[in-house]
Parts: sequence; structure tokens; C-alpha cells
Amino acid sequence: MVPPGRVAELVAAAAPAVAATPSMTLRLAGAGRFGSRRRPQVFWAGVTGDGDALGALAGRLAAVARGLGMPVEERPFRAHLTLGRWRPGRPGDGDLPDRLAGYQGPGWPVAEVELLESHLGPAPRYDRVAAWPLGC
Repeated sequence: MVPPGRVAELVAAAAPAVAATPSMTLRLAGAGRFGSRRRPQVFWAGVTGDGDALGALAGRLAAVARGLGMPVEERPFRAHLTLGRWRPGRPGDGDLPDRLAGYQGPGWPVAEVELLESHLGPAPRYDRVAAWPLGC
């Protein structure tokens, strides 16, 4: 979480890190879950394609945040797209990701990187804070 008073600073510092990113093509492939099969929490699709460029971008953005003294997760970067969340106390099909294990979607060109603010809860939403074009 970025403190509200530091968002503009992060946006300004991230711009050069994104500008160094070449255009890339990504695709959804496979699926997984965070949490156990019995108590799944998050359902996600894997992201493949130009993984080296995407991983390098993630590394540059993490370095920007660290340089600003902001906390950064230490676990390795694993590109994914969250598709849904299972609600605590409600039944969840923890086998759902297994049925998509062999899925390979079409590639798409990545035109920009967006910084989103997440508002989780009963009616989650994601607000666009900033965006930067790729391949410029």
C-alpha cells in the first residue's frame, strides 16, 4: 500500500522505469490458486509471453519503490491475472484451476502499464491512478 501523500512521488519515479520497457506480447496460460484446495482464496490465470521483459519491468519498479523507502514483497515475481476470490466461509471449488491447467490463450500486444488503486471488499473496484505507454 502506498501512503496517499506519496502517490505522486511514486508516479514520477516510475515513469523512467516504464519508459525503459520495450513493447511486448503476453498471453494467459494455465491457472492456479492461492490457498489450499480445501480453502482456496484467489483464483488466477498465469501470464506468459515476453516474460523476460515483464520480469525486468517488475524488477525496475520494485527498485523504484525500494529507493523511495516503500515496502516491497521479497517473494519472487510471478506474473498472473487475478480472476476471482473465494469468500471465506462459503463453498469454493478448489479444483477449478486444475481444469484450466492446459489453457493457452491468444497473445496480445501490451500498449501501456497502468498503476491501479485497489478497493477490495463486498463490491471491489480498481481506479486508474496513472498510465505510461510502452515501446516509445
